Amino acid sequence: MLRAMLTAGAVLTALLAPATARAEGSAPGIPPLTDRHGRTLTLRGWNIEDKAHRGEAALSGITERHLRDMRAQGFDFARLLVFWDDLEPEPGRYSRRYLEKIERVLDWARRHDVKVVIDAHQDVFGPAFGHRGIPGWATRTDGLPFTPHPDDWFAEYFEPAVQRAFTHLYEDDDLRRAQARMWRTLAARFARHPAVLGYDLINEPMGEPEPGEDIVSAARRIERDQLTPMYNRLADAVRPADPDAWVFVEPTPVVGEGVPTGLGRVDDPRVVYAPHFYDTAMEAGADYDPGAGWIEAYERAVTAYPRRYRVPVVVGEWGPPDSSLPHMNRFYRDALASLSRYASGWAGYVWCYGGGYCAVDGAGAFRANKELTAEPYAETVAGTARSAGYDSATGVYRLVYRPARHGSRVTGLSLPPGAWRITAGGGAGVVRRAPGRAWVRAVPGGLATVTVERAGPR
Repeated sequence: MLRAMLTAGAVLTALLAPATARAEGSAPGIPPLTDRHGRTLTLRGWNIEDKAHRGEAALSGITERHLRDMRAQGFDFARLLVFWDDLEPEPGRYSRRYLEKIERVLDWARRHDVKVVIDAHQDVFGPAFGHRGIPGWATRTDGLPFTPHPDDWFAEYFEPAVQRAFTHLYEDDDLRRAQARMWRTLAARFARHPAVLGYDLINEPMGEPEPGEDIVSAARRIERDQLTPMYNRLADAVRPADPDAWVFVEPTPVVGEGVPTGLGRVDDPRVVYAPHFYDTAMEAGADYDPGAGWIEAYERAVTAYPRRYRVPVVVGEWGPPDSSLPHMNRFYRDALASLSRYASGWAGYVWCYGGGYCAVDGAGAFRANKELTAEPYAETVAGTARSAGYDSATGVYRLVYRPARHGSRVTGLSLPPGAWRITAGGGAGVVRRAPGRAWVRAVPGGLATVTVERAGPR
């Protein structure tokens, strides 16, 4: 439905934007993500969620196994979905039990050395429309109609009642204050938790078109006039409690059609641009079309904002619902190559045990082609990466970086299961190894090199 509503002119504009070839870790004009010690970060991981359980049973679908298994496959990052309707079921009454359950997941993440972004998730606004997210008491529709679309839930975003609810969330002073209080509550509780890297302020925000607007014009106006001030308000709400965490800001899902965002500047020193990476045709069940140019158009569109505002990029969700179709092997290879050119990290959707979007089956084995997401990478670089990348055909990862002159001099590598041979040069040497991990120390003054080669069967 989203694709059908786009104007041909908008898509053409995105397709004609200039392209630039880049190596991982060195995208011109896009700064890298860093940790609190100033080391360059690369995030590879998955969303973890429990949309099925609420109230006392909330988050019971997430277990320590999720974090343990992700880390065992070499992933160091989780985007944890939390829901405002569970956190604040009544105005001003925050669920202590829900906060404890979030903390339990964070404790598992810490135990397995997984970094977490807490995502304030919404699907079709919230429970007033049969989904999760913004509480019913914060949902205002002015009596406009809502018709469920059980065979196409995303189409429900275009229902008048849902669109009006977003307008009220953005514009009503009392709802603005309530949303800010919600984020202050989360940040105050988890600011000092060592697993917390940052906060994703709202998942896939949408809005209400004005009369005569096409979806592209509406999206850019909503991003400029409603999302930008909202993100500034929420960043201001977080900062008194947590001055160090990154705040993740998302455009509308229209960016997935190769349309640059209309977001403006978020006046905070630690902002991450966090778009999602979905193609509507594949979401509807189609196979990947390598000749359609979708990945290329997306990459050109999605890099415009971080270049303009000098912020890092982490793609918060990506991955098709059916990874077994004939061209999906090519899709994963093309997608991973593209993401490595501009993004400091990504979270696939979703780490669960079963079918559909799930990364792995009930036994924990990767589902078709999703094993391609597990590859060697440098989680932390104590310095400035000049180039980095993995060649899946040869099974070789190479990193070249200029070591930092101050602070930590240890670079951390993440390795998928299997035997790996590591060599280092340019004043660098391997100082420690553990299952799935290795650490390299380098002296400043030159270019350090690290090569990781598969030494045996997985």
